[in-house]
Amino acid sequence: MKIVILDGYTENPGDLSWDGLEKLGALTVYDRTPADQIIGRIGDADAVIINKTPISGETLNACPSVKYVGVLATGYNVVDVVAAKEKGVTVTNIPTYGTDAVGQFAIALLLEICHHIGHHSAAVYAGRWENNIDWCFWDYPLIELAGKTIGIIGFGRIGQTTGRIAKALGMKVIAYDEFPGNFDRDVVEFVTLDELYAQSDVISLHCPLFPSTEGIVNKNSIAKMKDGVIILNNSRGPLIVEQDLADALNSGKVYAAGLDVVSAEPIQGDNPLLKAKNCILTPHISWAPKESRQRLMDIAVDSLAAYINGNPINVVSN
Repeated sequence: MKIVILDGYTENPGDLSWDGLEKLGALTVYDRTPADQIIGRIGDADAVIINKTPISGETLNACPSVKYVGVLATGYNVVDVVAAKEKGVTVTNIPTYGTDAVGQFAIALLLEICHHIGHHSAAVYAGRWENNIDWCFWDYPLIELAGKTIGIIGFGRIGQTTGRIAKALGMKVIAYDEFPGNFDRDVVEFVTLDELYAQSDVISLHCPLFPSTEGIVNKNSIAKMKDGVIILNNSRGPLIVEQDLADALNSGKVYAAGLDVVSAEPIQGDNPLLKAKNCILTPHISWAPKESRQRLMDIAVDSLAAYINGNPINVVSN
């Protein structure tokens, strides 16, 4: 079997090994692939592994040898799964590799907003503590989370992980989910979306991107929130109408935002959030701890091996 990886760098910048995939066939790895080189690099490969490189119906038409597309991520919208199904091409994703990492990162964004640790550390190194007339100082209001309410929109695996950490910090956890499950009510209370907006001191987004959730944070929903609410998003950028959030940050309606995702990635220079007040932006790295990426790698190997053995798993093209 010929296997080609078109954009392997973000998954493995050099601290992991491709050995597991090399054992399954003749492997070629490209760190990145420009759009005009996708077809040429796939060539007569049987299996294509991608992260964000798009695999269109036209590409599948031009590469008839491809029988398997493995996506090194949970989201698989970069693949034309309808065309893949029509052509009998199996498409798989990696559904659960980053649950703990992403939940941890959501809380990290929140803690940074509450304490601005990076800023205050830089201030110390700049000599401001050494030259301060008092024994301590702070440049932002410091926020204690115990007793405050976090509202989680989307209470799947990552939402649950975020909720458990928030609960351990002494927060009240409420959640909205279109399909609420049988969860421990000592951890979470399910409410309507409007109730979540009205009650939450912090709102954390962990829902998938569907037509029903696109732009779920917008000027109308923000108007229903508490004054001074904190908004977190390390799920999908288009869940937020960015100009509306920027306006709310600049007016003070929203106290702060911690965002690891934006609508167009890499972020564009005209994104209004870049000039918004009290907005922490990180470059889509919630998923990227080495432990999480190793888990992703292991699942990718298992998925291709299962396909080769005639028992495919994690299939999204059924």
